[in-house]
Amino acid sequence: MSTLQIHAFPAEQGAYRSLQFPPLPIQRPLLLIGHGTRDNDGRQALIDFATAYQELDRSRPVVPCFLELTGPTIQDGVDRCVEEGYTEMSALPILLFAARHNKFDVTNELDRARQRHPQVKFNYGRHFGITPNIVDLWRDRLKDIDRPDVSRAETVLLFVGRGSSDPDANGDVFKMARVLWEGSGYLTTEICFIGITHPRLEEGFRRARLYNPKRIIVLPHFLFTGALVKKIFDIAAEQQALSPEIEVSCLPEMGLHSALFQVLRDREIETQTGQVAMNCEMCKFRLAALGNADPHHHHGHDHHSHDHHDHEHGHNHSHEHSSSHNHNHGHNHNHSHNHDHEHHHEHGHHHEHSHDHNHGIMWADPYVQPDSYHDRAWQVP
Repeated sequence: MSTLQIHAFPAEQGAYRSLQFPPLPIQRPLLLIGHGTRDNDGRQALIDFATAYQELDRSRPVVPCFLELTGPTIQDGVDRCVEEGYTEMSALPILLFAARHNKFDVTNELDRARQRHPQVKFNYGRHFGITPNIVDLWRDRLKDIDRPDVSRAETVLLFVGRGSSDPDANGDVFKMARVLWEGSGYLTTEICFIGITHPRLEEGFRRARLYNPKRIIVLPHFLFTGALVKKIFDIAAEQQALSPEIEVSCLPEMGLHSALFQVLRDREIETQTGQVAMNCEMCKFRLAALGNADPHHHHGHDHHSHDHHDHEHGHNHSHEHSSSHNHNHGHNHNHSHNHDHEHHHEHGHHHEHSHDHNHGIMWADPYVQPDSYHDRAWQVP
């Protein structure tokens, strides 16, 4: 009878210390913003991640904080930096994909912090996303657990994502799994989720078994341990007991891996160069917030005060946040977009749009009243 295997990679431990990160040109504090968890191991993992990243460059503070469920909160992190005399800081979401937390919840918290500290300028960066570093991380681990007696052609890769209410983020999970599977030699890959959306992990196992594999490798696409990763392992153990003739192997979460620190460094550099890029064309929150505007004719390229989007034809963003939510948007629609945003918190918006093409469609600005905009965003399923 087979028992569940949860692999470990001791050679990875501490390898990140070989990285060499010279001080950045702008030595401003960095907020590392985690989702938050009630699981003590999960909370400590983010704290350890921030501590390790700080060790690689001690020229500026690295401040860990959480969106919800535990502390220190984002407000606590901002207050700490202000108390130390800083008036400008970078903020990075320690999230794999751009879903609701990244697009709205974190940015709302930064808005609140700006209301309390109007002198502070925030430079909000992007999530980890799909990067060669992370793909290579998983490829290396999969290579390490290859078995001479069970070929990849007899193995199903079961890719497990967190799950989101945002179809765009869920789609990125499928894309990540597909990129990893291409050319790998595995019989197939099945994609599933541990919460919120479907198919769930149990269904993923059912589908995997339809291929009559000798082995199923469970890949939890998570940065850190926590309640959900532990749940994945528990369900995998149950599934192993249900089908003892099929070997079930589990990879661990990514953890303190050199590849993640390199991606994080790239994201921090982006906040200093103003080259933060995200795709929001398919974001359901963006489309819903537009209200009665035709979603097929959004050439106004809508931007929330802290969201940085690349509409897949090249945007350079420089965001300055001062005290009055005043938005000056200069848009040139020749598919090369330069955005300079100055934000003030008096909820007055001024938009200048230069259009090289006119579709004769009235564009409803969803950002005229930010509070109303945020309320609508929260109501999206």
